[in-house]
Amino acid sequence: MSSTPTRAYAPYSQPLWKRVLLTRESAIIALTVVVICWALAAVPNFDGPLTLKYLLQDTAPILLIALPMTLVIITGEIDLSVASIVGLSSVLLGVLHQGGMSVPAAGAVALLVGAACGTLNGVLVAYVGLPSLAVTIGTLALFRGVAVGLLGTTAVTDFPEAWTDLATGTVGESSVPLVMVPFAALVVVFTLLLHFSPFGRGVYDIGLNGEAARFSGVHVARTKLVLFVLSGVVSAFAGLYFTLRFGSARGDNATGLELQVIAAVLLGGVSIFGGRGRLHGVLAGVVLIGVIASALRLEGVTVNVTNIVIGVLLIVSVVSGALVAYVSGRLRRPRPGSSAEAPETSSRRAASAGA
Repeated sequence: MSSTPTRAYAPYSQPLWKRVLLTRESAIIALTVVVICWALAAVPNFDGPLTLKYLLQDTAPILLIALPMTLVIITGEIDLSVASIVGLSSVLLGVLHQGGMSVPAAGAVALLVGAACGTLNGVLVAYVGLPSLAVTIGTLALFRGVAVGLLGTTAVTDFPEAWTDLATGTVGESSVPLVMVPFAALVVVFTLLLHFSPFGRGVYDIGLNGEAARFSGVHVARTKLVLFVLSGVVSAFAGLYFTLRFGSARGDNATGLELQVIAAVLLGGVSIFGGRGRLHGVLAGVVLIGVIASALRLEGVTVNVTNIVIGVLLIVSVVSGALVAYVSGRLRRPRPGSSAEAPETSSRRAASAGA
């Protein structure tokens, strides 16, 4: 007597098109498309030739830092020190260049310092066992204090014109900034790392259950350390771009940027509790926030109102995600006496009879 095999995991009990389209990431992408269409139709000058350039330039630091931040949050941790690393790398670039060092050499030193900052966070979280929220709040103040202490209230602005033009330039005659080229390369690297490698599967396992991941052979501490180092290096690179784009190295550069990054990552479907999230949803979340901010700015809306709109959108996305998970869990739960319980009940009776 043949029986039809059933799927062992609930997510794979649905057809492929449902698993692809009926997801939070797809909803964010659809919402982003709707908002872009609204902005093109209703916001004056949003369809201008420079809108895409400035939109991508404004969101480039967030796009860059959101890549490693996604992996960090999937493991159930968080890194609030990223904006301070941006400011510290900016100051190092300015101070070292002012002291006679070339821009590439100063940038290399800033990247190494960013890696050292990430290593400090990773060691304290992964090996000492301290909570990442407390650690990165402390290092946020530490790195920002070092940056302000090195440069004070002054700014370094005498960067070579060739490098500032490179940071503000575009690809050929298009409106796509040159910074999108290294960003695209990083997207490929982080996509392969998270979604197509054993390392990425370990990242999800840690977020779902750290103890189970450890017993399954995942190097939990080493994985977290690597992610925090990547976060520090990418944040330092974003600081170099931030400095050269505006032509100014200051200790308070990128203040508050970490909140925008975390908001974009959570809006893109990554669970703050860890264990779920995909990069394409995060990228859509960053673009959505950038489009809203750009459209409201063209409409003459103040930054405070823009922050309120983005905050409300983030709260709605988090609450709706929790609500959908609760409702879907209730719907999947079999009713007492239903056919869904029959195989389990039969197996229990067979086991009892065998005993």
